[in-house]
Amino acid sequence: MNINQAFSILQSCGGNRAARIITDRYKKMSFLRVKYYAHLLKKGMPVAKIIHSKWFYGLEFYTNKHTLDPRPDTETLVEAVIKDCATNEPRKILDMGTGTGCIICALCKNIPESTGVGFDKSKSALRVAKRNVKNLGLKNQIKLFRGDFAHFESEHMFDIIVSNPPYIKYGDLRVNDAAKFDPKIALYANNNGLSAYEQIAKNAPNLLKPNGRIYLEIGAGQANSVIKIFTFFGWKFDRIEKDLSGINRVVIFNR
Repeated sequence: MNINQAFSILQSCGGNRAARIITDRYKKMSFLRVKYYAHLLKKGMPVAKIIHSKWFYGLEFYTNKHTLDPRPDTETLVEAVIKDCATNEPRKILDMGTGTGCIICALCKNIPESTGVGFDKSKSALRVAKRNVKNLGLKNQIKLFRGDFAHFESEHMFDIIVSNPPYIKYGDLRVNDAAKFDPKIALYANNNGLSAYEQIAKNAPNLLKPNGRIYLEIGAGQANSVIKIFTFFGWKFDRIEKDLSGINRVVIFNR
């Protein structure tokens, strides 16, 4: 099948942008392969899940059904950390719930002499993160482990902790259709979407150096609740960073 025919079929199911991305990625496709991709587009599957690739902070990441696709909102978190690391002193960074590894990889690529540790509860997500760490040439800088927010332990203390935890409450009708292709474990949390923050607030002091900072992505409208949780556990509120839409997206604390 020639590229124009493939584009036309994909366009009819997913629009111009989706058709262009797929045909740019795969220059040669059989008719059956095009029909299969068209079927996925009709179902509402995000293009990143089809081509197993998503760009984030200028880096290309492998992604699949076991991980969230890196999202532009999360770049706000990366920007906030980099902004606070203007000096060239080495930083040791912990990424709690690493998923694809996009946050820790972007930070270690952009903060000189930094090293990182990432953990995730999902074995499948860790395989994705390890693939991205290898592809980006960061195996000497980043180590990955299996663990969860409440119980992860480390022999090292960290200068910076980052996390984009699951923060959507079950039954939230604002979730878009594309989310049905993401792993529920990475999206939803108990206690109105706040349970992961409670676990992090309680466990993270055991992992953070004195004067260290923690950077957390939050959902729309969650800032006050997250601040309340962290101050209860003795954290000091630093500031909030807004995303490109003007929504409070990252909340920052120190000890």
